[in-house]
Amino acid sequence: MFNALSEEEYNIVIDALQNVKKNSGEAVITEGEDGDCLYIVDKGKLSCTKVFKGNTEPTFLKHYEPGDAFGELALLYNCPRAATIKADTESELWMLDRATFNHIVKDAAAQKREKYEEFLGKVKILSSMEPYERSKLGDAIKEEVFEAGQFVIQEGESGNLFYLIMEGQAVATKTIEPGKPPQEVF
Repeated sequence: MFNALSEEEYNIVIDALQNVKKNSGEAVITEGEDGDCLYIVDKGKLSCTKVFKGNTEPTFLKHYEPGDAFGELALLYNCPRAATIKADTESELWMLDRATFNHIVKDAAAQKREKYEEFLGKVKILSSMEPYERSKLGDAIKEEVFEAGQFVIQEGESGNLFYLIMEGQAVATKTIEPGKPPQEVF
């Protein structure tokens, strides 16, 4: 959610965060209420439950632990809280208000999406994808910057990332003959 922020925007968000402490059993958000902020878990463990149509008892959905965030749906879509989240243990959270979220985070995310949609639309291997599929792919992109001469991937490493070059150039090399230097392949 915060990946699209510049360093300056990120610092504004950090300055806007407010510390909130909750005791074990205390609700942080309640299903159906209006939402005016999101939370980031710093310490503790919280449980998320939801009362589904036709049920009277809440259904457990998931635990939230340090590093997890919740409550953004009410800010993104201006809708009531979709679930209840209660502290299982004494918990410490960081709260971000709607105004900061809308002016900084939401705008940066929209700009990031627009930038990546345009870029991904030019990638030949992705041309058969629907625009919606490319936008979802764009949401998952994490930019990395490499200095000249720095390796992006190395022969023999396990491959669990997919790289697209947005700017600059890269050289691919392959070892053709053991004991000899790698050769440029394209």
